[in-house]
Amino acid sequence: MSDQEDGEEGLTDEQEEEQEEEVPALRDSEQEGGEKEGQEGEEEAKPEEEEVVECPLSVEMVAEGLSLLCKVGNGLGHAYTRLDVKERGVTQLAALAPFIHVRFLDVSQNQLRDLSPLTSLTHLLWIKADGNQLTGFKGQPMGELPYLQWLSLASNKIRGLEGLSGAVLEYLNLTGNLIQQVSGLDYGCLSNLVCLELRGNQLESTKGLHLPNLRRLYLAQNLIKRLEGLAHLEKLTTLHLRDNQLESLQGFSADMRALQYLNLRGNLVFSLAEVRALVPLSGSLRALVLSENPLSESEDYRLSVLGILPHLERLDKDPVIQEEREEAEQREREIVEAEHTELDTET
Repeated sequence: MSDQEDGEEGLTDEQEEEQEEEVPALRDSEQEGGEKEGQEGEEEAKPEEEEVVECPLSVEMVAEGLSLLCKVGNGLGHAYTRLDVKERGVTQLAALAPFIHVRFLDVSQNQLRDLSPLTSLTHLLWIKADGNQLTGFKGQPMGELPYLQWLSLASNKIRGLEGLSGAVLEYLNLTGNLIQQVSGLDYGCLSNLVCLELRGNQLESTKGLHLPNLRRLYLAQNLIKRLEGLAHLEKLTTLHLRDNQLESLQGFSADMRALQYLNLRGNLVFSLAEVRALVPLSGSLRALVLSENPLSESEDYRLSVLGILPHLERLDKDPVIQEEREEAEQREREIVEAEHTELDTET
């Protein structure tokens, strides 16, 4: 399924950057739409929120949305295994209970507040329920779906993660919710999770991510000011922290020995001294994005960063060329020698 590409491994640095580019554009369009709706509402004196009309999922809707005929059971029977019920104003899913062979379910852009009727669909592998009214995970069925590997709940109203579990869940998208802190995400409940998207929430810290098998983590467009608890991310290869409020880069750990790609674009890093906080990552880090930080406007910015992190292969959007690397190494040697000479003079 094409949506599975969102969680695939093997993205190039350019694709990683493009993936981050998509979010601001989406959120800007939503904001513009909201402003237009607000203006129309003022002109027509309509209430701020329209009352949701109850619209239970019907058997007819299910019949229209079924596809992907596959063998089931012992291989002698057949059933439709994909169901798409998008943008239908659906408020509850009780009618799904008999359709136990559904494996791929898309109920995006509805008015759902509860996914508990999915409990009987024990063959589910893939759920997309973006753009609904879900507020949390307590009482939800994810932990009771033994084969669920891919879950997207972007653009809901989720505030907390307590109650979330999934024994074989590998991909989780919670972009564009109202999450203020990461709690409830731990290895015991999500031991197979390899990709987590928490972009566009209200996080102020990275604390609470106890997921040692995680490979890719997207935290762009939050309010993050502090880097905490990152030592648990021992297998992380990709970390996006773009468009946050980081001034300090203290908090990265030498235990993050697999990290190859780090995006810090659009933060508040002023000082080159903060780049030295990335030295524990230098053995594995190959691509670093620091553009749109105050530091990136400083004189000899690239040479200064490459002097501290000589193994980088790409800085911002440009690859590091050999001449540049040699010049940065020479510059760093001169700085170290000058510091030693100054110390000798003082003693």
